[in-house]
Amino acid sequence: MTCAETMKALESMGSEQTRKTWARHGMGENAFGVSFANLGKLTKQIKTDHALACELWKTGNADARNLATYVADPAKFTAPELDAWVNSITWYAHAGLLSAPAARSPLARARAAAWMKSKQEFVSYCGWSVLGQLAKNPAVPDDLFEERLGVIERDIHKAPNRVRQGMNSALISIGTRSSHFEKRALAAAARIGKVVVDHGDTECKTPDAATYIRKTNARNAARAER
Repeated sequence: MTCAETMKALESMGSEQTRKTWARHGMGENAFGVSFANLGKLTKQIKTDHALACELWKTGNADARNLATYVADPAKFTAPELDAWVNSITWYAHAGLLSAPAARSPLARARAAAWMKSKQEFVSYCGWSVLGQLAKNPAVPDDLFEERLGVIERDIHKAPNRVRQGMNSALISIGTRSSHFEKRALAAAARIGKVVVDHGDTECKTPDAATYIRKTNARNAARAER
Protein backbone atom coordinates (compact mmCIF):
# COMPACT_ATOMS: atom_id res chain seq x y z
CA MET A 1 0.00 0.00 0.00
CA THR A 2 1.11 3.55 -0.67
CA CYS A 3 1.05 6.19 2.04
CA ALA A 4 -1.92 7.88 0.36
CA GLU A 5 -3.84 4.59 0.19
CA THR A 6 -3.05 3.84 3.81
CA MET A 7 -4.16 7.28 4.96
CA LYS A 8 -7.42 6.83 3.05
CA ALA A 9 -7.95 3.45 4.72
CA LEU A 10 -7.25 4.95 8.14
CA GLU A 11 -9.70 7.77 7.54
CA SER A 12 -12.40 5.29 6.54
CA MET A 13 -11.83 3.34 9.76
CA GLY A 14 -12.04 6.37 12.01
CA SER A 15 -14.97 7.17 14.27
CA GLU A 16 -15.89 10.31 16.16
CA GLN A 17 -16.43 8.35 19.36
CA THR A 18 -12.96 6.81 19.24
CA ARG A 19 -11.45 10.19 18.37
CA LYS A 20 -13.13 11.72 21.43
CA THR A 21 -11.84 8.88 23.60
CA TRP A 22 -8.27 9.36 22.38
CA ALA A 23 -8.66 13.13 22.78
CA ARG A 24 -9.28 12.63 26.51
CA HIS A 25 -5.91 10.86 26.57
CA GLY A 26 -4.25 13.83 24.89
CA MET A 27 -4.06 12.56 21.32
CA GLY A 28 -4.63 15.95 19.68
CA GLU A 29 -6.73 17.14 16.75
CA ASN A 30 -4.77 15.57 13.89
CA ALA A 31 -6.44 12.17 14.16
CA PHE A 32 -9.18 10.06 12.59
CA GLY A 33 -10.04 8.04 15.70
CA VAL A 34 -9.06 4.53 14.58
CA SER A 35 -9.48 1.75 17.13
CA PHE A 36 -6.57 -0.54 17.87
CA ALA A 37 -8.67 -3.44 16.63
CA ASN A 38 -8.86 -1.80 13.21
CA LEU A 39 -5.19 -0.92 13.33
CA GLY A 40 -4.53 -4.61 13.90
CA LYS A 41 -6.51 -5.54 10.80
CA LEU A 42 -4.60 -3.03 8.71
CA THR A 43 -1.30 -4.25 10.13
CA LYS A 44 -2.10 -7.81 9.04
CA GLN A 45 -2.73 -6.52 5.54
CA ILE A 46 0.46 -4.46 5.35
CA LYS A 47 2.69 -6.69 7.49
CA THR A 48 6.14 -5.05 7.64
CA ASP A 49 6.94 -2.06 5.47
CA HIS A 50 9.60 0.22 6.92
CA ALA A 51 9.51 2.77 4.13
CA LEU A 52 5.77 3.13 4.55
CA ALA A 53 6.18 3.40 8.32
CA CYS A 54 8.56 6.33 7.87
CA GLU A 55 6.13 8.07 5.53
CA LEU A 56 3.24 7.51 7.93
CA TRP A 57 5.21 8.90 10.85
CA LYS A 58 6.10 12.05 8.91
CA THR A 59 2.41 12.86 8.33
CA GLY A 60 2.07 13.75 12.01
CA ASN A 61 -1.38 12.14 12.04
CA ALA A 62 -1.84 10.33 15.34
CA ASP A 63 -3.46 7.22 13.86
CA ALA A 64 -0.83 7.05 11.13
CA ARG A 65 1.88 7.19 13.78
CA ASN A 66 0.17 4.42 15.75
CA LEU A 67 0.24 2.26 12.63
CA ALA A 68 3.82 3.24 11.83
CA THR A 69 5.02 1.67 15.08
CA TYR A 70 3.27 -1.57 14.08
CA VAL A 71 4.62 -1.91 10.53
CA ALA A 72 8.14 -0.54 11.05
CA ASP A 73 11.05 -2.96 10.69
CA PRO A 74 13.18 -2.74 13.87
CA ALA A 75 16.23 -4.05 12.01
CA LYS A 76 16.12 -1.17 9.54
CA PHE A 77 16.01 1.68 12.02
CA THR A 78 19.04 3.96 12.07
CA ALA A 79 20.01 5.97 15.14
CA PRO A 80 19.21 9.33 13.48
CA GLU A 81 15.86 7.95 12.36
CA LEU A 82 14.90 6.72 15.82
CA ASP A 83 16.03 10.00 17.34
CA ALA A 84 13.98 11.95 14.79
CA TRP A 85 10.90 9.87 15.60
CA VAL A 86 11.19 10.15 19.35
CA ASN A 87 12.00 13.87 19.31
CA SER A 88 8.86 14.61 17.28
CA ILE A 89 6.50 12.90 19.75
CA THR A 90 3.75 15.14 21.10
CA TRP A 91 1.57 12.45 22.71
CA TYR A 92 2.78 10.19 25.48
CA ALA A 93 1.12 7.09 24.00
CA HIS A 94 3.31 7.32 20.92
CA ALA A 95 6.34 7.05 23.20
CA GLY A 96 4.96 3.82 24.61
CA LEU A 97 4.13 2.44 21.18
CA LEU A 98 7.51 3.38 19.71
CA SER A 99 9.29 1.62 22.55
CA ALA A 100 8.20 -1.79 21.22
CA PRO A 101 9.95 -1.70 17.82
CA ALA A 102 12.81 0.37 19.28
CA ALA A 103 13.46 -2.36 21.85
CA ARG A 104 13.69 -4.97 19.06
CA SER A 105 16.23 -2.86 17.19
CA PRO A 106 19.97 -3.62 17.42
CA LEU A 107 20.24 0.00 18.59
CA ALA A 108 17.93 -0.51 21.56
CA ARG A 109 20.41 -0.31 24.43
CA ALA A 110 22.23 2.72 23.08
CA ARG A 111 19.08 4.65 22.27
CA ALA A 112 17.46 3.79 25.60
CA ALA A 113 20.54 5.00 27.47
CA ALA A 114 20.51 8.30 25.59
CA TRP A 115 16.77 8.83 25.79
CA MET A 116 16.46 8.10 29.52
CA LYS A 117 18.80 11.04 30.19
CA SER A 118 16.76 13.46 28.06
CA LYS A 119 15.18 16.56 29.58
CA GLN A 120 12.24 16.09 27.19
CA GLU A 121 9.46 14.28 29.04
CA PHE A 122 8.25 12.03 26.23
CA VAL A 123 11.77 11.18 25.05
CA SER A 124 12.79 10.11 28.54
CA TYR A 125 9.51 8.22 28.95
CA CYS A 126 10.21 6.33 25.74
CA GLY A 127 13.71 5.48 26.97
CA TRP A 128 12.38 3.98 30.19
CA SER A 129 9.71 2.13 28.23
CA VAL A 130 12.42 0.61 26.03
CA LEU A 131 14.27 -0.45 29.17
CA GLY A 132 11.11 -2.17 30.39
CA GLN A 133 10.85 -4.02 27.08
CA LEU A 134 14.52 -5.06 27.28
CA ALA A 135 13.96 -6.47 30.77
CA LYS A 136 11.78 -9.13 29.16
CA ASN A 137 14.68 -10.30 26.98
CA PRO A 138 16.89 -12.86 28.79
CA ALA A 139 19.70 -12.22 26.29
CA VAL A 140 20.23 -8.71 27.70
CA PRO A 141 22.89 -8.73 30.47
CA ASP A 142 21.65 -8.33 34.02
CA ASP A 143 24.04 -5.50 34.83
CA LEU A 144 21.95 -3.08 32.79
CA PHE A 145 19.03 -3.52 35.18
CA GLU A 146 21.07 -3.58 38.39
CA GLU A 147 22.26 -0.08 37.61
CA ARG A 148 18.86 1.27 36.60
CA LEU A 149 17.07 0.06 39.72
CA GLY A 150 19.13 2.52 41.72
CA VAL A 151 18.33 5.35 39.33
CA ILE A 152 14.61 4.60 39.52
CA GLU A 153 14.64 4.57 43.31
CA ARG A 154 16.61 7.80 43.48
CA ASP A 155 14.79 9.83 40.83
CA ILE A 156 11.24 8.57 40.34
CA HIS A 157 9.48 11.01 42.66
CA LYS A 158 11.21 14.06 41.18
CA ALA A 159 10.88 12.96 37.54
CA PRO A 160 8.34 14.52 35.12
CA ASN A 161 4.86 13.01 35.08
CA ARG A 162 5.14 10.49 32.22
CA VAL A 163 8.73 9.68 33.11
CA ARG A 164 7.42 8.52 36.48
CA GLN A 165 5.04 6.26 34.59
CA GLY A 166 7.87 4.86 32.49
CA MET A 167 10.09 4.28 35.50
CA ASN A 168 7.31 2.55 37.40
CA SER A 169 6.58 0.27 34.45
CA ALA A 170 10.29 -0.48 34.04
CA LEU A 171 10.50 -1.36 37.74
CA ILE A 172 7.65 -3.85 37.28
CA SER A 173 9.28 -5.42 34.21
CA ILE A 174 12.64 -5.72 35.96
CA GLY A 175 10.91 -7.31 38.94
CA THR A 176 9.49 -10.05 36.71
CA ARG A 177 12.83 -10.82 35.07
CA SER A 178 14.05 -13.39 37.62
CA SER A 179 13.79 -14.35 41.28
CA HIS A 180 16.88 -12.26 41.97
CA PHE A 181 15.34 -9.19 40.42
CA GLU A 182 12.00 -9.85 42.08
CA LYS A 183 13.67 -9.43 45.46
CA ARG A 184 15.63 -6.36 44.33
CA ALA A 185 12.61 -4.69 42.72
CA LEU A 186 10.27 -5.42 45.63
CA ALA A 187 12.78 -3.92 48.05
CA ALA A 188 13.10 -0.85 45.86
CA ALA A 189 9.31 -0.55 45.53
CA ALA A 190 8.92 -0.66 49.32
CA ARG A 191 11.38 2.19 49.73
CA ILE A 192 9.83 4.18 46.88
CA GLY A 193 6.28 3.95 48.17
CA LYS A 194 3.29 5.20 46.20
CA VAL A 195 3.99 6.58 42.74
CA VAL A 196 1.62 9.30 41.58
CA VAL A 197 1.01 9.84 37.87
CA ASP A 198 -1.55 12.31 36.50
CA HIS A 199 -3.49 10.42 33.82
CA GLY A 200 -5.72 13.37 32.95
CA ASP A 201 -9.41 12.96 32.20
CA THR A 202 -9.25 9.16 31.98
CA GLU A 203 -9.97 6.10 34.08
CA CYS A 204 -6.31 4.99 33.95
CA LYS A 205 -4.66 4.10 37.24
CA THR A 206 -1.01 3.91 38.20
CA PRO A 207 -0.19 0.30 39.00
CA ASP A 208 1.34 -0.53 42.37
CA ALA A 209 4.69 -2.02 41.40
CA ALA A 210 4.94 -4.55 44.23
CA THR A 211 1.43 -5.85 43.64
CA TYR A 212 1.97 -6.26 39.91
CA ILE A 213 5.36 -7.92 40.33
CA ARG A 214 3.97 -10.50 42.75
CA LYS A 215 0.87 -11.21 40.64
CA THR A 216 2.83 -11.53 37.40
CA ASN A 217 5.44 -13.82 38.91
CA ALA A 218 2.77 -15.99 40.57
CA ARG A 219 0.94 -16.27 37.25
CA ASN A 220 4.15 -17.19 35.42
CA ALA A 221 5.00 -19.80 38.04
CA ALA A 222 1.54 -21.36 37.71
CA ARG A 223 1.94 -21.56 33.93
CA ALA A 224 5.34 -23.21 34.29
CA GLU A 225 3.81 -25.94 36.49
CA ARG A 226 1.20 -26.93 33.90
